[in-house]
Amino acid sequence: MLTTLVPLIVLFPLAGFLFLGLLGTRIKNETVLGLIGSGTVGLSFLSAAWIFLSMLAWDAVDRSFSVELFPWIASFTGTPSSFSSSFAYRIDQLSILMTLVVTGVGFLIHVYSIGYMQGDRGFWRFFSYMNLFIVAMLNLVLADNFLLMFLGWEGVGLCSYLLIGFWYTRKFDVGGYKPGTAFTNDAAKKAFVVNRIGDVGFLLAMFLMFDRFGSLNFDSVFGAASVLSPGNVTVFWIALLLFVGATGKSAQIPLYVWLPDAMAGPTPVSALIHAATMVTAGIYMVARCSVLYALAPDVLTIVAIIGAATAVFAGTMGLVQNDIKKILAYSTVSQLGYMFLAMGVAAFGAGIFHLMTHAFFKALLFLGSGAVIHAMHEEQDIQKMGGLKGAMPVTFWTFLIGALAISGIPPLSGFFSKDEILWKAFSSDYGSPILWFVGAGGAALTALYMFRLVTLTFEGESRYDTRALHPHEAPKTMTVPLIILAVFSVIGGFVGIPESLLGSNALEHWLEPVFRPANAKLALHPHDPELIEYVLMAVSVSLAAAGITAGRTLYLKRKDLVEQLQALFVRTYKVLWNKYYVDEVYDAVFVRPTVRLSESLLWRGFDVGVIDGLVNGSAAVTAKLGQWLRRIQTGVAQVYATVFLGGILLVLTWLLFR
Repeated sequence: MLTTLVPLIVLFPLAGFLFLGLLGTRIKNETVLGLIGSGTVGLSFLSAAWIFLSMLAWDAVDRSFSVELFPWIASFTGTPSSFSSSFAYRIDQLSILMTLVVTGVGFLIHVYSIGYMQGDRGFWRFFSYMNLFIVAMLNLVLADNFLLMFLGWEGVGLCSYLLIGFWYTRKFDVGGYKPGTAFTNDAAKKAFVVNRIGDVGFLLAMFLMFDRFGSLNFDSVFGAASVLSPGNVTVFWIALLLFVGATGKSAQIPLYVWLPDAMAGPTPVSALIHAATMVTAGIYMVARCSVLYALAPDVLTIVAIIGAATAVFAGTMGLVQNDIKKILAYSTVSQLGYMFLAMGVAAFGAGIFHLMTHAFFKALLFLGSGAVIHAMHEEQDIQKMGGLKGAMPVTFWTFLIGALAISGIPPLSGFFSKDEILWKAFSSDYGSPILWFVGAGGAALTALYMFRLVTLTFEGESRYDTRALHPHEAPKTMTVPLIILAVFSVIGGFVGIPESLLGSNALEHWLEPVFRPANAKLALHPHDPELIEYVLMAVSVSLAAAGITAGRTLYLKRKDLVEQLQALFVRTYKVLWNKYYVDEVYDAVFVRPTVRLSESLLWRGFDVGVIDGLVNGSAAVTAKLGQWLRRIQTGVAQVYATVFLGGILLVLTWLLFR
């Protein structure tokens, strides 16, 4: 029974994609289209939930199995270079958790989209793409081998391109372009190209895997790797190149630049990318490959440093942004940094825990921002909002819960997952007090910019034209998903309450069998609850509370102080406003030289000079040869007879003298 349900998890949204893509234009009723798009994802979630509930009754050793749908690729069979790969799905504690997050949060975003996209001429196309996005992500997290994972990996990249540029006729400020000159499809192309850079790393890692282990199947690769000693050079490069791929998909330094510009798409797309698909792919991949990273401790250090640096770096940029969605985008980059920090200190369970809680409150925040944008007639500048609390009470209170959760205020979900990461960053054999300090500083930044966002959007006086705009609460299709996500943002962390707070850390125990081989290689020393843990917990919560207080004070009561600070630190503010000029540097160092090289060498030199020269030259030679041969066709019988006779004489001469 369960083996039948596994492929249905993917087949339901795949059927939705095909139906809407092929027949969507013939269905004029948006409600029907929305129900089909949402319903298929809902059925996928129910299938995954049934499998999960069944697994709860099994012993831990029985909670992992594979379902092969069909043989996929087989080449050079019977030779030393033989390669085979099946289209197979793996169900275990990690993949089923990710599947529940993808389909559960994805379903709520689909339902929300029915109201948000109402009246859009591409309504059917939008839901078709969204279903395909879910299909690609499910292939990624359920894959039983790296090749199938890479198929899903590239699939989410394709879907992000299609959905970021969905409104392809609209203008959007894209980093690297002059303001007001770029279209949303420019942001889509930027996301696509930057991700391809990271994907080169993934591909090279797969080549090395096959060369070293002779397979791309998880069991074969991880089994062969598990007998190696830590510090193996090949495994080092495999792990590092996989992380290069992860920095692209999960928007870490230096490949984070695409994610803020991904806000060009409709808000439900932003929610799906940031909460349930795409950016979580890199985190999942590193967690799935925990055995490889356990054999490459130097790479773990790199992962931790990049994660911690990204958490603070992105947070500083979020402090000064005014686009409601871009602020949330930089917060996503920052939160992903925390997840990689957890992976880097070998706290794989803590990283997945934060991935799950982040899915709840980040989807909530993005959908809440969409409700605000919907009410403000597509206005996204928070400096032109204010006072929306009374007009949009459901959106305000749910958004507030999301902001408190991401800030790490107890007992909301973000507190438990983020505090677990900070404690592991401090106490792990692969952590350090420096990593904790950087992470705690990022937590304070998070609270500050999030409550700057809440205050400027919902509180204070209205800064918009009240005669032209009359904000109102969103329809039920939009507010009900907000309420459900708000509930999970509150209670979602209870599955990971640590022993230090008298909990059982059920989620960590659930995931423990998946990470057991890596933990055995790492030989981590368990830490019993100590006084220092409670002290650090109190410090992190105090920093978050200080950030919240500062955000409300500065932007609600002391706006003059904000102006004074901007004037005092004008250069710093300018650097942050321009996002450290990273897009401009990339444009100057990589983009423009590549374009010039392509135009001069590849286009004019090779394409025009060589390719066109060969094609046009062969045509010219053929034309000249035709002109010469045409002279033989005179139409005079005597000439043909003479040629015929000359030919006979030549043949006879050859026969006589050979």
